[in-house]
Amino acid sequence: MIVESGLKRAGVCFMAVFPPLMIQDTLDQSARYEVLSPYFAQAFAFLKTVDEKMALGRHDIVGDEAFAIVQTYTTKPEEKALFEAHRRYIDVQFIYSGRETILWAPLVTMKEETRAYTEEKDAGLWKLVPDMTPIRVSAGHFVILYPEDAHAPCVEWAGPSEVFKVVVKVAV
Repeated sequence: MIVESGLKRAGVCFMAVFPPLMIQDTLDQSARYEVLSPYFAQAFAFLKTVDEKMALGRHDIVGDEAFAIVQTYTTKPEEKALFEAHRRYIDVQFIYSGRETILWAPLVTMKEETRAYTEEKDAGLWKLVPDMTPIRVSAGHFVILYPEDAHAPCVEWAGPSEVFKVVVKVAV
């Protein structure tokens, strides 16, 4: 999939053609990514309202086109992790508090499927592969994961951590 996007640099707009890539940054820098999806501006605006009192569960942003899932959990050891990937949604995973590792690898490198993709869950699952990249994510940081990005979230970073996370699901 190729994404065409107008990006602004020094007040000049230019067109860039690039494949979707996993992105990691801080919420303070989110404006630079709003051009990548018609729903990213609303998604990042929602994330900027998150606080520790926000109710757990689903929060609609733009109906089924963009919605947030607010969750808390304790990170798990790497050996308990599985890769997942989605077809209908891009994940914007934002850590409000705590820290975790998200393991990343290209979807095409997945070998051993543990659960076939289902439309209902918009996810397939795979066992970990040897050639993966650990992404360290701490409070105030987000990761954008496209359908081509297999990822294993909720993994410990130097030990268990209590995490308050919001995953915004943005329609492709």
